[in-house]
Amino acid sequence: MNAGGMLVAAPERWDEACFAVPAVRALVASGLRTGIFCPDAQREFWETLEGLTIVDFPVKSKAKGIAAKISGSWQASLAWEAGLAANTFKTAAIPRRLGPSEKKLIKQLTHPLTFSVSPLEHRVRYYLSAIGELGVSADSAEFFAPAALGVESVAGAVLLCPGSDFGPSFEWPPERWLEIGNRLLSSNLRITVACVGGGRGMGRMLADKLGEDAEFFHALPLAGVLPVLAVHGLVIAADGSLPHLAAHAGATCITLFGPNDPAWKRPLGRRHAVVRRHVECAPCLLPKCPLDRRCQNELEVDHVWKAIAQIPR
Repeated sequence: MNAGGMLVAAPERWDEACFAVPAVRALVASGLRTGIFCPDAQREFWETLEGLTIVDFPVKSKAKGIAAKISGSWQASLAWEAGLAANTFKTAAIPRRLGPSEKKLIKQLTHPLTFSVSPLEHRVRYYLSAIGELGVSADSAEFFAPAALGVESVAGAVLLCPGSDFGPSFEWPPERWLEIGNRLLSSNLRITVACVGGGRGMGRMLADKLGEDAEFFHALPLAGVLPVLAVHGLVIAADGSLPHLAAHAGATCITLFGPNDPAWKRPLGRRHAVVRRHVECAPCLLPKCPLDRRCQNELEVDHVWKAIAQIPR
């Protein structure tokens, strides 16, 4: 393969990967041959973007081994942080290595980028600002559109995800999830409960409490459940990776925020809703609360139900 195009490192976190999608789409639309460098667990996710060359690798890969496979294939690279991707790009001697001019990364770059983003801006601006410095415009609504999976949503199908892979402080009390589930069943809606890895098994517990009236599925691996998420017109979830992937799959999401800041990290798309009880110690971003979990405990069921009632179905 002749050298040319840009190989972009995929963010490791699922929320960040979703936030990077508009920038990657804009690069592809610019006519630049664009590749994504990602762990093989992300391959199915990035395959939902058209025109993208995927360079995936096993989780325990070393930079030297991957570099030998891509050497001479790319003219430029874009890494977001120090780590495997940046090491691989340098080892492969990619001629133009771009990335934010951060202390831990700059030694691996040939062309540091100087863009800056306010901490109050949504994270999508971080990725868009980087490609904007390259002269690539992302001013198109199609770059922010859900993936075209070819899956139609089922009327009245609602997915609940009470667990979060971000940590226990991101999870609403289980008895309140149960009340929401029962209210939805009383409204003759079809309920599916998802369990995610890294949580406390709240999905399994909720499904058991709801009994045979609710279906259950284990949302692993996450990249492989995009079609299942797309089937559900509404996803109600704790702040975590799943609502971002559900938004990418085309579902409408209601995300319950606690220690995180929705202005910074809400799922992409205007159709979604965020529910939170703002408290003086938020956003702390901590996976485990050192206090009394007040951001979760003070979020009332009626507040969440009001948000659900306002979503068109």
